[in-house]
Amino acid sequence: SEKLYTASPGLVNGLQARTFGVWTLLSSVIRCLCAIDIRNRTLYYITLFTFFLALVHFLSEVFIYHTAALTIGVMAPLMVASFSILGMLIGLQYLEVEALSQNKKKN
Repeated sequence: SEKLYTASPGLVNGLQARTFGVWTLLSSVIRCLCAIDIRNRTLYYITLFTFFLALVHFLSEVFIYHTAALTIGVMAPLMVASFSILGMLIGLQYLEVEALSQNKKKN
């Protein structure tokens, strides 16, 4: 939290830092599970949503609440979330094509 919320560090307390840590841990577990079972569509959408949440969170902290500045500590998660969303949206097309081809094989 010290590297992220540099614009207003007085607004961040220990409880918020721990909550953010647990949220980060939970999203990383979801992302690892998706990597293991990439063809699970529900898990894929949940993982994609975690990246959207991260992007919205960091953008709102910078541009709405002004608690974070555009430093490397904020730019790194913004870039990871943005590129991951882009990659997952591209990958979603292949997931759709694979599902259609499996349905054709069954028929």
